[in-house]
Amino acid sequence: MRPFVRQVTGYVGASALAFALDFLLLTLLVSRCGVPYLLAAAVSFMSGTVFVYWVSVRHLFEHRRVENRRHEFAIFAGIGLVGLVLNLTVMYVLVDGFGLYYLWAKVCAAGCTLCANFLLRRWTLFTAQHAPDHRSGGAGAKP
Repeated sequence: MRPFVRQVTGYVGASALAFALDFLLLTLLVSRCGVPYLLAAAVSFMSGTVFVYWVSVRHLFEHRRVENRRHEFAIFAGIGLVGLVLNLTVMYVLVDGFGLYYLWAKVCAAGCTLCANFLLRRWTLFTAQHAPDHRSGGAGAKP
């Protein structure tokens, strides 16, 4: 299987498991603990982010651009924060704007963030860095 297809498949699988964790935690925080849905969604989303990071570095991506694992996680989580903002915005619009039940809104919001997070994380953190092409005659080209 081609690496990109394997990575997409694995990331979607890991994201599905992370979504299950996210969804369960969201449900428990709102229904059992009385936490407001947007705050609960932020907490549950970040728990899923930690899980996807672990799967990504252990099982999915062969190349890692950032050697310092703390920096790598910070970038991974930073991309996750962009996804979180998108996630919370979609949920807010669907729940408060259209009256959709918060768990249905969560499903819709998760679909909106999956592709963007995968592509940004793969491109930013988990692709091999290519050496400059010296054949083009650009800066740093060998005579």
